[in-house]
Amino acid sequence: MAATVFYLTPLPGVGGTAVLDGKEGHHAATVRRIRVGERILLSDGAGGLADTVVTAVERDRLEMAVTSRSEAARPTPTIGLIQALPKAERSELSVELATEAGIDSIVPWQSARCVARWEGAKAVKGVTRWRAVAAAASKQSRRPFVPDVLDLHDTAGVVELVRSVVDRGGLVAVLHEAATAEFSSLPFRDVSEALLVVGPEGGIDDKEIARLTDAGATAVMLGPTVLRTSTAAAVALGAIGAITDRWAQAPLDFGSSE
Repeated sequence: MAATVFYLTPLPGVGGTAVLDGKEGHHAATVRRIRVGERILLSDGAGGLADTVVTAVERDRLEMAVTSRSEAARPTPTIGLIQALPKAERSELSVELATEAGIDSIVPWQSARCVARWEGAKAVKGVTRWRAVAAAASKQSRRPFVPDVLDLHDTAGVVELVRSVVDRGGLVAVLHEAATAEFSSLPFRDVSEALLVVGPEGGIDDKEIARLTDAGATAVMLGPTVLRTSTAAAVALGAIGAITDRWAQAPLDFGSSE
């Protein structure tokens, strides 16, 4: 039976005692009603894993003995997402779906045609919420890595990110319904890093497309239908998983000890 996953930083070594308290402890002890003797998988969100057995339970606190440690390998190529801000009701869904599909990093983008506008305190609140959603979705999907959610970027900042990925030999795909190149034609197998750019509900502005492609990105059509901005990245990640080795990663392994 698969272990329940919770996040804890730093992770103790083999033979050490891990303590889960706060919100995680409350969820484990009170909501999940985890009991002594159950197996718990801890992750630091950066690939570190600890296999543990519960030794003590209090109202909002668990103590666990660490029985083994391991490090998960990141799937290759690593995939980042530049996500234009969706409308309020779909904002968190875009992060949740991309995280469950395996995204490695997320950049919120205030593009020209975004209906949602994040400014000042609203930007800080929005990024904080996206980070919380990414952490929750990582736990739900049993991921050893929680994707990094960067601060809000404007178009100039996104163009610089695109240029830096291209300069490192990476691949940048702008998902665009009017593109003539096909998504499947891009050489994802030949790179160690790729970046997906997803526009808002109104589409990416023509001037933004020009700036992105001038920086080295390629505009591509993902498929025959037009996808919502909140689902496009997850569908693209599924396609990348099928044509590369990202889905060939072995199940989590607790056999190695430190």
